Amino acid sequence: MSAWVGGTFGSTATCVLAPNANIMTLDGTNTWVLRDPDSSRSVVVDPGPDIDSHVAAIEAVAGDVAAVLLTHHHFDHSEVAKAFAERHGCGVRALDPGYRLGTEGLGDGDVVSVGGLEVHVVGTPGHTADSLSFVVPADGAVLTGDTVLGRGTTVVAHPDGQLGAYLGSLERLHALCGEQGITTVWPGHGPVIEDAQGALTYYLAHRQERLAQVEEAVVSLAERATLTDALTELDLAPGSGATVTPRSVVERVYADVDPVLWGAAELSVRAQLAYLAER
Repeated sequence: MSAWVGGTFGSTATCVLAPNANIMTLDGTNTWVLRDPDSSRSVVVDPGPDIDSHVAAIEAVAGDVAAVLLTHHHFDHSEVAKAFAERHGCGVRALDPGYRLGTEGLGDGDVVSVGGLEVHVVGTPGHTADSLSFVVPADGAVLTGDTVLGRGTTVVAHPDGQLGAYLGSLERLHALCGEQGITTVWPGHGPVIEDAQGALTYYLAHRQERLAQVEEAVVSLAERATLTDALTELDLAPGSGATVTPRSVVERVYADVDPVLWGAAELSVRAQLAYLAER
């Protein structure tokens, strides 16, 4: 597999890869610069970390920046957004008011139009409460932030992350692929996915498989016959000493995963346990 380095995609997009690779960000954060080929004005999605070389790389391809959009508030996507926008005399549009610059927000159903380019906003909560995706009809593509990654699967970190909302968002994106002819995923981390519908089918199946594994682990650890009975043995408090805890479930379900990732896995397990308890 060749290394992911970003590049130009479709008729409208350039991905500038931030040099912030780590276990959670994969190769780094993808900043997307969107522009109609006949226009000098661009939209910058997720300017990312405050790293001088990264900002310079964005500016080298962005031209006249008309707007900055955020898929969600996580630091690796949003850190430099306000400073970058101030430098270019534009606003930052986000669902969470705390991350905006200027008076314009951003929400489901909005359409951002710049120089012939249209970006359609789709509310996709779950990874975070404020997660948005952006459909670019001109290229049959959807920018998913961390809702769908270019490699592996995303963390739904309880309590901001909500599994029920996340599953609903995946189902909505899956339906949009057929309804709006979306074929490509431009993710917040990792390489472009050329089979959007296939990726979303996999994501939905993977979540259901993990959920079943978590349910089985809870029942087994509690030594109870049903999930309803087993959940009475659950203790979400850290270091509780109970038989059924998020960490004990992680140790069973994620036994084949590098323990360095168990902290992130535990956040997802907490979201799964909360979902099971509410069903």
